[in-house]
Amino acid sequence: MSVNIFGQEATEERSESARLSSFVGALAIGDVVKTTLGPKGMNKILQSGSTGEIQITNDGATILKSIQLDNPAAKILVNISKVQDDEVGDGTTSVCVLASELLREAERLVGGDGHRVHPQTVIEGFRLASREALRALEAAAVDNSQDKDAFRNDLVNIAKTTLSSKVLSQDKNYFANLAVDAVLRLQGSTDLEHIQIIKKVGGKLTDSYLDEGFILDKSLPATGPKRMEKAKIMIANTSMDTDKIKIFGARVKVDGTGKLAELERAEKDKMKAKVASIAAHGINVFVNRQLVYNYPESLFAEAGIMCIEHADFEGVERLSLVTGGEITSTFERPDLVKLGKCDLIEEIMIGEDKLIKFSGVAAGQACTVVLRGSTTQMVDEAERSLHDALSVLSQTVQETRTVLGGGCSEMLMSCAVDNLAKKVEGKKSLAVEAFARALRMIPTILADNAGWDSSELVAKLRKRHFEGIEADGDPKGRRAGLDMELGDIGDMSELGITESYKLKRQVVVSASEAAEMILRVDTILRSAPRKREGM
Repeated sequence: MSVNIFGQEATEERSESARLSSFVGALAIGDVVKTTLGPKGMNKILQSGSTGEIQITNDGATILKSIQLDNPAAKILVNISKVQDDEVGDGTTSVCVLASELLREAERLVGGDGHRVHPQTVIEGFRLASREALRALEAAAVDNSQDKDAFRNDLVNIAKTTLSSKVLSQDKNYFANLAVDAVLRLQGSTDLEHIQIIKKVGGKLTDSYLDEGFILDKSLPATGPKRMEKAKIMIANTSMDTDKIKIFGARVKVDGTGKLAELERAEKDKMKAKVASIAAHGINVFVNRQLVYNYPESLFAEAGIMCIEHADFEGVERLSLVTGGEITSTFERPDLVKLGKCDLIEEIMIGEDKLIKFSGVAAGQACTVVLRGSTTQMVDEAERSLHDALSVLSQTVQETRTVLGGGCSEMLMSCAVDNLAKKVEGKKSLAVEAFARALRMIPTILADNAGWDSSELVAKLRKRHFEGIEADGDPKGRRAGLDMELGDIGDMSELGITESYKLKRQVVVSASEAAEMILRVDTILRSAPRKREGM
């Protein structure tokens, strides 16, 4: 007897229906982003329904973040994409595509093709295959961290590989070296806050450059010094206006203009005392997050203090980080205020805009990347591309092992998993074989996106790798991958197509865990929307 225990409008999907719903949602997400994979991947236009604003991108995380989803399995894939972006900074498309291909293979085993394998059996097979794939990947990893020149070359190759699928691919040599120079300044840190990216529309992409120090996207006031050497900087967040009463809702009634003049004079005296207490700290530069009105600005100019107003919250936070100063709001105890320091502050021009440059800051690793481009969309996409490269490089500086790209690592893992399948008994071997097929879909999609014959190329690549595994085989076979320029098999080591070991490992781990989680689903319960009580 069937009894409905759920409230009104609550729904339930069970067993095959729930599983099919999960598979369909996950496969749809994989199909959305897989055409963006690789150096020949296509772009997507994302248009806001409310504002009409558009973005042009092939970044998996950006695309998935912008899609409104209702399917729970699809949301899981979006979440692993976000985790991949947070952990490594790149590989967001790869992890979604691999997870969806694993579920495509699982769907054939669980629900069709006459196999009828239990989901738990598929999960056990996937776990065996995942361990074997990671073992093969680790065995193929190379560590050149002891050789400074070789390691820098690895970093440049990783940056080129990352940027080859982005809008910066035409100028990847230029931007790869720029990104490596910026990351090496961090001296092993993964804190990308020290690398500021400023976007200025105009010029072309190669007009972008790396500037040592910190650049604040503000201009200096007309009065006061325009250049300051050996700067002692106070970074503040305080009100510097003279015509507002600071008690909300307060009103002042006066019986004559003389009383009004007295009020204004009292306000000016109060502001003069505040400026004097700030100047008593022995500073020569004052940076305030809020506005600085004309009167206090003129007082600072008379005292020879450079005044920078309305530095937004992010600018103040970053300036505090790189100059070593602390943000302060009270000025009665100079001994408790930590000032920032830098060698030189000056006004510079980028295009037609004036900006303020801080050179020789306390945090020597701080630097600024100035991005130029013909349109806002171009500059925004260039920033996303460069951020991916910087993130991957900063992680590689810590986990220094590298592997080969171009489908080489995936085929290497696939061949190792295929060999394992021969030793696994029962229906679990079907799941192990399915895992190997899912891994081979990465080079297949790379070839399809480039317009080459994927069946022919992947078959040749698989043959080369199996030849490399054999004892008397060609060792170059283990370095074979897809040369997307020639549409043939090439030596990835010679072509310099290198990727971070941590990135590849995270892709396999996240994708297999997500697939396992979705495979375990046998019921989907949707609660009724909450109704507001009538007033």
